[in-house]
Amino acid sequence: MMNSIDFVALDLETATSFRGSICEIGLAFVKDSKIVGTKSWLIQPEDNEYDYFNIEIHGITPEMTKDAPTFEQVWPEVLPYLQNNTVVAHNTAFDMYALKDALDSAGFQMPVFDYFCSLRISRKAFPGLYSYSLPLLCEAIEIPFDTHHRAESDAKGCAEVFIKSLESLQIENLQDLPDKLFFRKGRFDGVNHYPQRQKDAYKYKYKGNILKEIVADESKFDEDSYFFGKAVCFTGAFSFGVRKDLLQAIANIGGTPMNSVTKATNILVVGQQDYRVVGAEGMSSKQKKAMELIQKGQDLEIMSESEFLSNFGAEIPNQHRTTPTHKSKSAPKHRTHTIEIKVDFEEIVKKVASDLNISVEEVIDRLNKSNAENHDQ
Repeated sequence: MMNSIDFVALDLETATSFRGSICEIGLAFVKDSKIVGTKSWLIQPEDNEYDYFNIEIHGITPEMTKDAPTFEQVWPEVLPYLQNNTVVAHNTAFDMYALKDALDSAGFQMPVFDYFCSLRISRKAFPGLYSYSLPLLCEAIEIPFDTHHRAESDAKGCAEVFIKSLESLQIENLQDLPDKLFFRKGRFDGVNHYPQRQKDAYKYKYKGNILKEIVADESKFDEDSYFFGKAVCFTGAFSFGVRKDLLQAIANIGGTPMNSVTKATNILVVGQQDYRVVGAEGMSSKQKKAMELIQKGQDLEIMSESEFLSNFGAEIPNQHRTTPTHKSKSAPKHRTHTIEIKVDFEEIVKKVASDLNISVEEVIDRLNKSNAENHDQ
């Protein structure tokens, strides 16, 4: 039986493509392996500025944070909950770097705490699931879940997933976790940030890839990335980068880009499918192959483009057009953060509608309202 454990689950939501633009912090407190409380703070990002894409993900708007305190004002209240504790987040490759960027931007000293990633650990505890995004994972392992992408709810879901993962893996205490799963826990030591990584990750060497035009920049390797050391394939059209850009991004982060799904594939990222090609089933040949391999027991994850972007935790380099930025009426217009894209408007609308489970008409209506608000400013 698992011993009683104590930790704090953390979730961050951001306002723009700048990783440190925190607009909400959520915490869930675990004592003796049970959630004993939750807490959250809405935070006004710099200039109260938001990217429209981020608003569509979490629903937090400039109106909701126009009177909220800034990160500089909130952090002294948040810090005591984390300092010298064990912290857990669902995708530390995003949350811990977002926290680091926010602290650097504000000029604060780094905190002191160890941390674990519930996303990585859940993959070990529950292999072969279709997706490890928090709401789908909670549904698969029968954990009640509230509103996704609101920090307090996500922190609570993260805590539940971590507890259930430890039980499934028969981990009796947190001290045993790194040795049993062969990874180093992450840590902030007051000065530096040391990401969680596989113990043998330093042995990983990029050995080239199938696409001759893709050359990895090893100076950019990120051992904390969810995609480091993993073979990643893409299928469909993507709103936030053409496929070559996405393959290059995987290579640069230390993963292996792949042209096809094989027994070596770890992750398949699914974009918008052309139904004239895939037919009524809506699945490409790559997706069908991935499903067959999963059914045969292969540890292969299928994720959506939005899940890929969340796990990637950084901007995909591209040289095309940009997404809308949403500001409060009082916000100065000297600073914007954008994600550049190359895709036609119809494909963007279809992708957003699919991810948000709403109609195309509703997406267009929201865009029209946003454009009207921006024009009024």
